[in-house]
Amino acid sequence: MTHHRRTSVTRAVASTLVIGLTALGLAACSGSDGDDAPGSTADAGSPEGTDDGTTLTLWTRAPLEKQANLLVDAYNASHENQVELTIVPNDDYVAKVGAAAGSGGLPDLFAADIVYVPNWVEQGLFQDVTGRIDQLDYADEINPGHLEAGTYEDAEYVLPFVLDVSVLFYNKDLYEQAGLDPEAGPTSLTEFAEQAKAVDELGGGVDGTFFGGNCGGCLVFTWFPMVWAADQDVMNAEGTESLLASDTAKDVYATFKDLVDSDAVGAGTRDETGATWVAPFQEGKIGVMPYPATLLSTADETVDVGVAPIPGPDGGGSTFVGGDGIGISKDSEKTDQAWNFLSWLMSEDAQVEVLAKNGDVVSRADLTDNEYSSADPRVVTINEAAASGRTPVARNFQQAFNAPDSPWLTLVRNAVFGDASSIDADNDEITAVLSQ
Repeated sequence: MTHHRRTSVTRAVASTLVIGLTALGLAACSGSDGDDAPGSTADAGSPEGTDDGTTLTLWTRAPLEKQANLLVDAYNASHENQVELTIVPNDDYVAKVGAAAGSGGLPDLFAADIVYVPNWVEQGLFQDVTGRIDQLDYADEINPGHLEAGTYEDAEYVLPFVLDVSVLFYNKDLYEQAGLDPEAGPTSLTEFAEQAKAVDELGGGVDGTFFGGNCGGCLVFTWFPMVWAADQDVMNAEGTESLLASDTAKDVYATFKDLVDSDAVGAGTRDETGATWVAPFQEGKIGVMPYPATLLSTADETVDVGVAPIPGPDGGGSTFVGGDGIGISKDSEKTDQAWNFLSWLMSEDAQVEVLAKNGDVVSRADLTDNEYSSADPRVVTINEAAASGRTPVARNFQQAFNAPDSPWLTLVRNAVFGDASSIDADNDEITAVLSQ
């Protein structure tokens, strides 16, 4: 059987995010369909793959460098096979993968932001591993969103690499200095604003909050959950109409506009394109802000971090479930050995003793409750947020939301840094792009 077959919603993701792969020479790339294709269901191999001392190559993008290094180091220390890891700057990753795919030069394994996975699967960049996944006793426990994103025509090509969700991080030391309870983060956007302003009043180079004010993807990842927390949608079910001029959405924009007008946001917020949007918090200069959960251990090195769900205007909580998927490339001739790494990646040793130990979300539902999560209430909070999170999909998502000139970014900038008079018109522009 095939686990987690693609839903109609996930199917829409496959046409999401036009990323120029054809221009990079991938139009002629064919997928691994057919009974004799490498790694297809007809060539399932053993559940564990082969560990015979082979050298494997793996690419991943820079935001997941810490997790990738931990996983590769643990695998290399316990296996005859050895993985050589290449970390690629985030902004260069799509072009590097595209160029390599067009020339037959992909590594044995490569990871990708989950929103790009469906496009790359349809382009034929990954080998079919359906039969191999089916042999895993815990196949039905693997994160279904990542499996579905990597499914095409009932064949599975990708497993979860690292899950990422958005939550609120707050600086416990600054909270205490500001007279706030360091063990109680905001439970509504109203409290978020109040607590940010309280920290901002400390002065001395400390600011209340920070956000990527010129980064559509950052704002999607961190502000969409504020709408979902109020049980509202950001788009219609078909992904063809924007609902981001709702009263709830306007409350979100108004909260941040007030923080900007009150000068409670860090310097550089307006122009932040995403490259350094978490740096001010890690430097101990920010009170509270939405944040990628995968960076908990990194932030912990310099800040005493509190974690809370991202709330809506009046409470609740939600998150954007993202992260990276990983698969065996179409160019690899070491399928059995590459699968050995992937099957280990899904094992309890990797999920619990590497990822959970590092404070990351595990990719198997049966391993969510483990010794490390139970020892750190913050990880429990992150796992609970992940269980109720969402991933929005639309055919033209990239153009509507993530692109540097997206109408979503225009809406936010006009609403937060401008006079907020064009929200409805800007929302109509998002719909115009979504419905093309």
